[in-house]
Amino acid sequence: MSGERPKRPLSAYMLWLNENREQIKKDNPGSKVTDIAKRGGELWRGLKDKTEWEQKAIKMKEEYNKAVKDYEANGGTDSGAPKKRKKVAAKPAKKAKKKESSEEDEEDESE
Repeated sequence: MSGERPKRPLSAYMLWLNENREQIKKDNPGSKVTDIAKRGGELWRGLKDKTEWEQKAIKMKEEYNKAVKDYEANGGTDSGAPKKRKKVAAKPAKKAKKKESSEEDEEDESE
């Protein structure tokens, strides 16, 4: 199984949001995607009992960890995983050399 590395599991919040997004859309017709997500966050924070979603997230995390171990045991490596880009220092813009104007030269000479 040297295919792609297993994807990371969803958090409890994302599991909950995926299941409740349609209802949030129905309750807030004409809302933008960002408004739906914002409303979802408000509802999630107000949710008293999150154990159902937290248990699902734990189960998915365990399955993910097992899948990663199987993947690595079968010769899988992170070489296919997207690498974080190193920040490259921005090259300073080349500044045009100031040409000494003939006016400055004339001022110096007239003093």
